Amino acid sequence: MSATAYGDDLLVPSRCRGPARSGNGGYTAGLLAERLPVADGSAVEVTLKQPPPLDVAMKVQYVDPSDGARQAVLLMGGARIAVATVVDDALDPVGEVSAADAKEATTRFAGHESHPFPSCFACGPERPDGDGLRIFPGPVADDDEATRVASSWVPHHSFADTTHDSPRFDHVPHVGLGIAWAALDCVGGWAGDIGGRRMVLGRMTALVDTPPVVDEPHVVVGVERGREGRKTFTASTLYDADGRIVGRAEHVWISIDPSAFN
Repeated sequence: MSATAYGDDLLVPSRCRGPARSGNGGYTAGLLAERLPVADGSAVEVTLKQPPPLDVAMKVQYVDPSDGARQAVLLMGGARIAVATVVDDALDPVGEVSAADAKEATTRFAGHESHPFPSCFACGPERPDGDGLRIFPGPVADDDEATRVASSWVPHHSFADTTHDSPRFDHVPHVGLGIAWAALDCVGGWAGDIGGRRMVLGRMTALVDTPPVVDEPHVVVGVERGREGRKTFTASTLYDADGRIVGRAEHVWISIDPSAFN
């Protein structure tokens, strides 16, 4: 394989952090995935090699650009930060939870009492509305799937993507892939008990069918799908107000010492 084409710089602003000193994994992965030409129905797998730095311009390198650039590497100097690859994986959705049950589940969000990364862009309780996503997944009451968590979410208008029009929405304000991937990220961590099993995102595979519309209610649902050593496997799905799937994802989380990141 050749890797000779370079794209624009990619920068993760400090606003979009996960741990205090590094980028939110889902947001970073979504920004990199957005750089790849992806056909409808194809997912992108992003492996995070190192904690994404904040407020630093990183270079995007495309592999085999003559073949449509099915892979992109995020570089800082000579170090690989992340690798994104177009894949044909079928991502099984997590079962839908009603808006009322999702809103009620947020009252049981464990992160309100103890959070490894309280200023996280996606799920940090320290972030005010419009500054963070404020997705607070809690266990679903009387749920057949014991590890399923859910949260209501209304994308704030401050997150509207003004750089990419979506022909599917005829100029209806929507968020970009970075925000959509961030919304699908941390809910998996809480399904895998990130409060008790300190973890960071190691790999995320996602498919966003339609961009989330700002100021419209959504429900995000996560479930744990297994553990192996330091790894925890989870999945998440984002639904709109009509119960249609907006996006879905699968994750691999790696257990860590949170003090190394905070």
